[in-house]
Formats: sequence, C-alpha cells, structure tokens
Amino acid sequence: MRLSELIAICRREMTCVRDAAPGEAEILVSAVTGIPRSRLFLSMQDETGDASVRLSPLIARRATGEPLQYVLGAWDFFGREFLLSPDTLIPRPETEGLVERAVAVLRRSPAARPLALDVGTGSGAIAVTLAAEVPAARVVATDISPGALRKARENAARHGVAARVQAIRCDLLSALKCGGRFAVVVSNPPYVAEGEWPLLPSEVRDHEPPGAFLAGRDGLSVLRPLVAGAAGLLSPGGELWCEIGASQGEAVSSLPCGSLRPLGVFPDLAGRDRYAGWVKPEMER
Repeated sequence: MRLSELIAICRREMTCVRDAAPGEAEILVSAVTGIPRSRLFLSMQDETGDASVRLSPLIARRATGEPLQYVLGAWDFFGREFLLSPDTLIPRPETEGLVERAVAVLRRSPAARPLALDVGTGSGAIAVTLAAEVPAARVVATDISPGALRKARENAARHGVAARVQAIRCDLLSALKCGGRFAVVVSNPPYVAEGEWPLLPSEVRDHEPPGAFLAGRDGLSVLRPLVAGAAGLLSPGGELWCEIGASQGEAVSSLPCGSLRPLGVFPDLAGRDRYAGWVKPEMER
C-alpha cells in the first residue's frame, strides 16, 4: 500500500474520533511508518508494507477517547520527545514558559554547577530539559509515583543526561527537607480545585492521573506548603517558579512565603496568568 492510500484511509477512519485535532491522521501515519511528518508530502508514492496493520489498533484506541499522546507513547516538549505512560501527565506547551524561566535562573547562577529541584517531575520533562539546556546543571527530580519516576529515568537516559538527573521517590513534605542549596526550585504542581474536576475534558478525566491535577477545595493545597517552605530549599538569590491556574493569580500572590520576596505573576502566550515566582534575598534581614 502506498503512503498516499494509507493517509487517505487514516483520515477517513479518524472522522469517527470525537474532537480529533487537525493533523492527527498524519501524526499517526508518521508514527507507524517512521517517515517524518515534514517528509510525508514528498513520500506519497512510497510503499508502506504492513503499516496499515500497525495503524488500525492505534486508531481504535484513539476512538475510545484515549489521548493521542498516550496512544503514541511519547510527545514533544521543548524540542525533545518524551516517553509517556498513564502514570505521567501529558506535557503542555504552557509549561515550556515555566522551563524558560528556570533555565534563565540556572544560566545566571554564580555556581559552577548550579543545582535545581523539580517537585512533581512526572515524565521528567522539566528536569530533563533543564539538564539538557544547561549542561553544567544538576537536577533533583521528585515524585510520589513509581511509574512516573520510571519514565523520568528513561527520558533522562534517552536524552543523555541521566548522570545529572537524580530521580527520587518522595512526597512534598519530604522534598521540603532537601536542604537550602538549590539555585532554582521549579514545579508544575496540581492546581485544579476539586469542584472543577467535572468541568475538565473527558480525555483528561478518563485517562490522565487525577493526582497530577487535583489540589483540594481551592486548588492550592500543594502550592501553599511549597511556597511556605521553599526558603529552606533555596540558596541565597535562588528562585522558586511554579505554574498556576489561570484564575489563581490573585490568590497565589497572597500566599505566605516566609522570607521569600514575590517576583510576581506572569502570563502565558495566551495572556492568561500562568507562572508565579519568588526569590530568596541574598542577605537575610
């Protein structure tokens, strides 16, 4: 079967997939044939062998509502492909803005080998990206999920930074006992209020790990203790950066933060409040 025929079949069968995004058929075909999406148009006359046999189960899974990222078992983040599983949150484009801020902190750190802490690492997308973007950096990545940590370690090895990314199983309170030595603490914590859970898309509710989203009645049950205790994790001049919900800017700005100084709440590319930062003063008063 030629590639052009395979794409036509996939497009036709994908019409039964609710809320399928434009281009999903091409993404699936690229995955089963190994032909990069950028070369599909130039390869339309190529024979695809038994690719249709491998394609059908993927379409069937997608038709049940399973997210495309889990069907593929991987997704791009910050220009790198990360392996995923149902134990891991699907990395979103908004989180790349969080990483950009953490990378900037590491690059201007005076330490020869700056240390970063990623709280709630999931697939390791943040931790691995920090290590890859800042070759001098070392990263501690924590999570309570053994399955997530397995993927984080796989992704660190996949991108050649396993020697500089230490994945540790621990909860938030244990992470807060790591000691005051980090140039940056970064987290994309759960920040969805329990009452908002039914409002999320079914793809999220039925397939992604609830623990990666839910954070109590106000959505701040994880962020609150992290902000309150982060001063004990940071070296002088170190910064805490967290992703937040679009409606949480005012509430997050009012969180008790100990000796930290708020840097403010900043928008994502869509103009919605998305990132909050704090800094530990160079000199304690």
